[in-house]
Amino acid sequence: MKTPPPTIDGIGPSSHRLPVGSWNTVFDFLLAHFPNVAGPDWVARMQQGHVTDETGAQITPHSLYRAGSCIYYYRKVESEPHIPFTAEILYEDDHLLAVDKPHFLPVIPAGRFLRESLLVRLKNSGRPESLVPIHRLDRATAGVVLFSVNPRTRGRYTALFRERKVRKVYEAMAATPAAASDFPITRRSRIVTGEPFFRMQEVAGEANAETQIHLLDLGATGTSTYELRPVSGKKHQLRLHMAALGIPILNDGLYPAYVTDTVAKDDFLRPLKLLAKSIAFEDPVSGKECFFETRRIL
Repeated sequence: MKTPPPTIDGIGPSSHRLPVGSWNTVFDFLLAHFPNVAGPDWVARMQQGHVTDETGAQITPHSLYRAGSCIYYYRKVESEPHIPFTAEILYEDDHLLAVDKPHFLPVIPAGRFLRESLLVRLKNSGRPESLVPIHRLDRATAGVVLFSVNPRTRGRYTALFRERKVRKVYEAMAATPAAASDFPITRRSRIVTGEPFFRMQEVAGEANAETQIHLLDLGATGTSTYELRPVSGKKHQLRLHMAALGIPILNDGLYPAYVTDTVAKDDFLRPLKLLAKSIAFEDPVSGKECFFETRRIL
């Protein structure tokens, strides 16, 4: 394919490499692989030209299945919940975009969120189709998130995170510790995927996650403020490490216990008390020292 399918209403196409299998048509495969998407919905997408192969040819309900070929399609979410909070642009140049993300808004389309994601909102505001986030920030967490604007320099920015050359600082609110004198604390553990699949867990073995935890303020009402400095970047690392210390972050519905109702339905009055406070690094393109800080407070 000479050029990828275009972005439509801020939404880029998803892709899937067809595996070896006994399906007669691509349509048969889609029905089997995506059981939650009804056949008439796929037919409607095909009729709109929203399912194509790697050559750009339109897929129809009768297109023969070819293992190894790649198909492109546009996701669709029915009854998508609206996130009533907005992001703020902190910095923008030809290579980098720094955004102050609110709680509850996912960075990229996932699950039941498509248009209600930071990436799609940014593209719909006029940012280029090449925009890509260069690090992870949970939907439940607010604060600074960085995007690559220019594909030619993207690798230089992602390398900063891979080589741990980015200094990230978070703030969190949790119960006041039994012994304030124990802080600062460095928590090291091995984090792997747990159950359900979107939860993480600590297991025995060589540590692959490290967080430096400082006590910033002893609250008078049993709640204190902490500064968290992750050395590694495992999914849910800060939430899991705080819970493991017996001081889970306030309003966390995943750790230490999985509260189904909290995950399934957002309570906008009770956001997770976790904030990506700042990000600092030496810009690999300009050589200048960069520092971006959220304007939000917990």
